[in-house]
Amino acid sequence: MGIWNRQTDLGYTFSSSTIFKLPNGADRSPDAAWVQRERWQALTPEQRRKFPPIAPDFVIELRSATDNLETLRQKMEEYVDAGVKLAWLINPQQQQVEIYRQGQNVELRNLPTELSGENVLPGFSLSLSCY
Repeated sequence: MGIWNRQTDLGYTFSSSTIFKLPNGADRSPDAAWVQRERWQALTPEQRRKFPPIAPDFVIELRSATDNLETLRQKMEEYVDAGVKLAWLINPQQQQVEIYRQGQNVELRNLPTELSGENVLPGFSLSLSCY
């Protein structure tokens, strides 16, 4: 995602060390996130420094062996409710990816699969093989 973003210069990428303050007041730190350039630049420098009060446009959560799947699913729904347009829950334990989109049912894909950034991250794709 970082390479794609450097090539397109459409926004900003973030790692799990960034905590976003969602509109519902929750502090969340997705494994990877992306925010469209115009939305990020609309924040004040002070807002960008601490816990940015913005829902990313795109997030990725990678399920670890100790993560509860239902808890992660609730977090993904929370992201979408907060305004995240596209979210991927990568679940290596079950060799699946759950794709969350605004106003749509969750799409479940088995690995291997090719994921598209769709109209949120135009031209971005991620190829996932079995773990």
